[in-house]
Parts: sequence; structure tokens; C-alpha cells
Amino acid sequence: MIKRLARHGNSFALVIDKAILELLNITPKTPLDISTDGRMLVVAPTTEAKKRKRFNMALEKINQQYGDVLKRLAK
Repeated sequence: MIKRLARHGNSFALVIDKAILELLNITPKTPLDISTDGRMLVVAPTTEAKKRKRFNMALEKINQQYGDVLKRLAK
């Protein structure tokens, strides 16, 4: 598939077809990692957001279960 950049204000944008976005499970809110090796541009959904979300959920669960004990230990 060959694409061209489209003007977007003072910048340029690469429009990605819906089928590709659905295949990669990318939504407008998906954080993307953009990198290059000097020749190619690589765009991939980031896994950091998923890791951060899971960590925050686990932390919240631990705080609910053991919050009082941890506060007493801190004193």
C-alpha cells in the first residue's frame, strides 16, 4: 500500500485506513510509539499504558486490602 502525507494545518499527517486500525486494535485514544531506524518509520501501539493501568489497579487493590496495616507500619 502506498500512501502520501496530507497537509494538516502547518504540519503533515499520515492517514491510516480503518481496516489497518481495526486489525491492530488501535483507537483514537491508543497511545502510539513512533520510532525510526534512520530509514523506516515504525508506528506501534504502546504497551506502557497497559502496564501502567494494570499496576495502578493492583496498587489500588492492595491499598484497599492492606492500607490500614501499611499506615501503621509506616509509623
